[in-house]
Amino acid sequence: MVSRRVILAAIVALLVIVGGLALTAGPMTLSVLDGLVGGGRGTARVRSGVPFGTHGQTLDVWRPSGGAREGLPVVIFWYGGGWVHGDRAAYAFAARAYAKAGFVVVLPDYRKVPSVRFPAFVQDGAEAVRWTRDHVRQFGGDPGRLGLVGHSAGAYTVAMLTLDQRWLRAEGVDLAIVRAAVGLCGPYDFYPFTAKRAIDAMQGAADPHMTQPIRFARADAPPMLLITAGDDTQVQPHNANNLTARLRALGAPVRHIDYPGLSHENVAMALSKPFRGKAPVLADSVAFLDANLKAR
Repeated sequence: MVSRRVILAAIVALLVIVGGLALTAGPMTLSVLDGLVGGGRGTARVRSGVPFGTHGQTLDVWRPSGGAREGLPVVIFWYGGGWVHGDRAAYAFAARAYAKAGFVVVLPDYRKVPSVRFPAFVQDGAEAVRWTRDHVRQFGGDPGRLGLVGHSAGAYTVAMLTLDQRWLRAEGVDLAIVRAAVGLCGPYDFYPFTAKRAIDAMQGAADPHMTQPIRFARADAPPMLLITAGDDTQVQPHNANNLTARLRALGAPVRHIDYPGLSHENVAMALSKPFRGKAPVLADSVAFLDANLKAR
């Protein structure tokens, strides 16, 4: 009789060969595939659906299932979806990836267009940082070793919270709490708005220039890693190229990595175990975070 494990392995192998299923069916399918091939081994979701903020937002908390019980570095991960789609449950694969690498991971939801416009999703991000500062110790995390990571629209939130000091200050959070930031295929310099999602998301901003992360580049910014995909047709590479150049000109610590041949979605997929061979997105981002989140 063929064992259940062999059957599962055959199914997973077929899905991985097909590959495009994870892309067309969305990140939830990717999380299922990741779980089937052991992406969650060595990790635990220790809280699910935790309320935070002032608008009914919720978050999950993941951590390594073994090893040190306290003092662990912390990552807050924001998913993408054009400010319109996405939910934390579908991005378990990303949380598990960073938890397996030794981080306590906070995975928050945020409000979406058309129910809200700028700056609501950035404000939700700031509230997630405040919650993490106040509560992450109970899960073994050290709020003094905090890094921000995001993909696409989530990378926009990362850049705004890292560079534009208005949002954390409004939540009473010390600006120095962010010690490192990683943006995966994020929009940082996209005004004038041409894409419908950007037009919708930024609609009504009194000064559209103030929606642009590059506007807030500063010499004392924490270290940033900006990752791009060579075949990204959704978020043009000039976003990261321009922000990298601006930060370097100011003397701020920044690194830019481009993965030729990858699409916008491929960069997120590469965080999952089935598709990690596409590019060392996880390894590169973890190395960057480890280097900058060392215990003081």
